[in-house]
Amino acid sequence: MFAYMKTMSDQNSILLQINRVADDLRRGWPAAVQSGDTHLVFMPLEFAARDMLAQFDAFGETSRAAPFIIVTGRRAETLKVAHKGWSVVRLRREGWMRAVDFEALADPTRDLATPLKGPYSRIDHEESPVDQAAVKLVKIARLLPAVLAFETDTVPDGMLSVSATDVLGFDEIQAQSLRQVASAKVPLAGAENTRLVSFRPLTGGIEHMAIVIGDPPRHEPVLVRLHSECFTGDLLGSLKCDCGEQLRGAIKAIDENGGGVVLYLAQEGRGIGLTSKLKAYALQDEGFDTVDANTRLGFEVDERDFGPAAEMLKALGIEQVKLMTNNPNKVEGLKARGINVVERVKHAFPTNPHNIGYLQTKKDKTGHLL
Repeated sequence: MFAYMKTMSDQNSILLQINRVADDLRRGWPAAVQSGDTHLVFMPLEFAARDMLAQFDAFGETSRAAPFIIVTGRRAETLKVAHKGWSVVRLRREGWMRAVDFEALADPTRDLATPLKGPYSRIDHEESPVDQAAVKLVKIARLLPAVLAFETDTVPDGMLSVSATDVLGFDEIQAQSLRQVASAKVPLAGAENTRLVSFRPLTGGIEHMAIVIGDPPRHEPVLVRLHSECFTGDLLGSLKCDCGEQLRGAIKAIDENGGGVVLYLAQEGRGIGLTSKLKAYALQDEGFDTVDANTRLGFEVDERDFGPAAEMLKALGIEQVKLMTNNPNKVEGLKARGINVVERVKHAFPTNPHNIGYLQTKKDKTGHLL
C-alpha cells in the first residue's frame, strides 16, 4: 500500500504539509495541488465571498484557461448534471454566477433562500488526480466538497502546494502514524476500572481515544466497540440518533462481560465533521433522510476510514475481536486491516419518535442489521 513505501520522515513531512494546507483552506485561502506538470490552484467554494473572489481571480490572470468549479459526483446528481460515474466533475463558471450563487451551489441548505439557477454545464474532463485531491483537501479541512479552481504552469508565490498522490494517500499515512501519547485511569459510571489511552499522529492533528475497560485478555478475542464521536448524541443527549445510548450501553456491557475496549474515533457525522452534520440535519428538517442529506451535500453516504481503529487495536496488542456493531462495513473494514473479527455482537436499542426514521434508513439504505 502507498503508506508503506514512505519512510517515517516522509510521512511526517507529508502530513505536516497537508495539515497546513487544510488550515489555510479553513480560513478561505486558496492553495495548490500538483500532479506531474499539472498545477491546480483552488479555493473552497463556500468561501467565495466577493473579496475572496477578487483575490482568486487576480491569481488566475496567468492561468491556462478560465476558472471552473469542481463538485463531487454526488453533488452533481443533485444539480442534475450527468457525471459519467466520475467521483468529481468539472462545471463551467457561468457568467451569471455571483458570490452568493457560488456559496449556494456548494451549500444545499441555502437552496430555499437562494433558489439554484442553472442549468449547469459539465466540462467534459475525465476525473483527474488533481481534481480528486482538491476535493479531498477540503474534506480534510471539514468543509463542503466543492471548489473554484484553475490550472496554471506555476504556483503563485507564497501559496502552499502539495502533491496529489500524497493527498490521496492521506488516510493511510495518517492511520500509520498514530502513536499513543497519554494514558490515565478514569473511573466511569458503569465501568469504574477504566483507562483512557489517547492516540495522535506524530505531526499533530485529530486525536482518537481508546476506552480500555478492565484488563481484557490479549490471548483470546476481546469485546470491542468502534464508536464514532457524536457531540449531539454523546454529550447533549440528542434524540435524533441512538449514539449516546450506544456509547453508554457499550461501556456497561463490556464491563459486565469482564473487560474490553471502546474505540472513540474522531469521525463526527460518519466522517463529515460536526458543522456539515448540522447542515445535514437542516436538510433532514426539509424532509430528506440521513443518506440523501449527506449526498446532497456532496459527501459519500459514509466517509469514514477504519484504518485508525485497526492501528489502535494493534498498538494495544489486540488482533482478535468480538465486534459490537450493527454495521457490516465495520466488520469488513477491520478485517481488511488485519484484525480478525471472530464474532459480530448485536448492539441495538429501542427507538424513540425522533430517531425511528433515522434507524429505518440505516436498515433500508446502509445495510445495518437492525
